[in-house]
Amino acid sequence: MSEAVLSMARPLAQQVRLWWEMTRPRVIFLVIFTGLPMLGMGPGGFPPLQVAFWAIVGTALAGAASSTFNAWYERDTDARMARTRQRPLPASSVAPTQAFVLGWVYTVLSTVVLTWVGGWLAAAVGLATIAFYVLVYTAWLKPRTPQNIVIGGAAGATAPMILEAAVSGQLTWASLILFAIVFLWTPPHFWAIAIFRKEEYEAAGFPMMPSVIGDVATRRQSLAYTLATVAVTLAPVPLGLLSWAYGLAALGAGLWFTTAVVQSMRANDPRVDYRVFRVSIVYLMVVFGAMLLDTALRTWAVPLPGPVLAAVAALG
Repeated sequence: MSEAVLSMARPLAQQVRLWWEMTRPRVIFLVIFTGLPMLGMGPGGFPPLQVAFWAIVGTALAGAASSTFNAWYERDTDARMARTRQRPLPASSVAPTQAFVLGWVYTVLSTVVLTWVGGWLAAAVGLATIAFYVLVYTAWLKPRTPQNIVIGGAAGATAPMILEAAVSGQLTWASLILFAIVFLWTPPHFWAIAIFRKEEYEAAGFPMMPSVIGDVATRRQSLAYTLATVAVTLAPVPLGLLSWAYGLAALGAGLWFTTAVVQSMRANDPRVDYRVFRVSIVYLMVVFGAMLLDTALRTWAVPLPGPVLAAVAALG
């Protein structure tokens, strides 16, 4: 069936849904969520809602472009993996040309929106993110080196930088710290699923770390990155970017994440590694959710409840 007939053979709503699936909306949501605290941590505090809205839209479009180009480029390898073979392209539900064109549409829209709302710096960071994810990570690193996810993780960590550039026109230590958190979190997150799905990655021809150095050594490296992640999540507190309340939440979540990784080392069971994968997602949302709450409370000066103030005074 030709590409034209393929598009005409289904209702428009179904076609749009397939295009939406190629953007991997759950991934985009998580990426955007890691950038939201930056809206309140920048030099000027929370920006006007209109500016924040369009900055988020521009960032989301950059993520959509990256995911769609990735889906277009990896359609053949996706067809060899059980967890990806039902995606629109390997399942022949969307034509490759459509995906390629959509990738460019999202790229142009992202660049226009980010330039309009934040200027050249925001647009440049957005374009660099797309180029790095597609050309450096997807096309070069992923099929060639077990360090693919270590280096390539930078592409998924730029949302705080894009948003800060969009709302303030500059990049500060705040967005760089948030970038570092996601960058360091990425290896233990992906290596956990790479252990659980090792045979599938091998069938697709990707040299993931578990296949190259083994599960045990990979878990050791995951622990090192996990400890580094937890340490960096605490950095905003002494720098005065976030409060001690956030620091306690980050420390507690970090201990939980670290415990999960240690348990996977002791169990030596891929099913436990899958649990680490799921814990890592919740952990990241807890940390950045605590950041977002902390910045909101500080920005709008929400008073703490009386019992909490009394408890704090008692501790003092």
